[in-house]
Amino acid sequence: MNRVVVITGASSGIGAEMARQLAAKEGTGIALVLAARNAARLEVVAGECTARGAQVLVVPTDVGVQIQCRRLVISALEHFGRIDVLVNNAGRSAHALFEEVEALSWYEELMRVNLWGAVWCTQAALPALKASSGKIVAVSSLAGLVGVPGRTAYSATKFAMTGFFEALRAEMKGYGVSVTTAYPGVVATRIRHRGFNAQGEEA
Repeated sequence: MNRVVVITGASSGIGAEMARQLAAKEGTGIALVLAARNAARLEVVAGECTARGAQVLVVPTDVGVQIQCRRLVISALEHFGRIDVLVNNAGRSAHALFEEVEALSWYEELMRVNLWGAVWCTQAALPALKASSGKIVAVSSLAGLVGVPGRTAYSATKFAMTGFFEALRAEMKGYGVSVTTAYPGVVATRIRHRGFNAQGEEA
């Protein structure tokens, strides 16, 4: 085992594919800690990764709950002894024109998952990442660089991620911890078709 990689939002989409690709490329040289809300889907992804030789720990996690972010990191450290890479990939989506939004409570929920989930996981893992001179990856979106109609809430969360991780990158230079923000465009994943509507209901 050469690296321990923690991936949030690993039950589907980009997170699941990242886990599969890492397992296929590094085999027995990698340990994966897979986190997401859907435990059943996590187990499926874990099985695909172990079949490729990777060691896998599944930790069902809702990153919108701070204590669960802490538990995720503690579980990874107790099981593998270190963390080399943290991939903040978990996120939820939304498609709604602002003038049609009836209540803003789901804006807060979206911010809690997309921004605060990444912040909480990063804070919990930072001492371990400094010890390993590790890497932090934040999966944002092109909507975090350019505002898009119908995506006011989603863009706000991703712009916030951009600011946080750009500042953190500068802070971590002296510690040997690299911070990378990825800005994928339109990707055919579950999150693309599922998200809050103007009424705050998830499709």
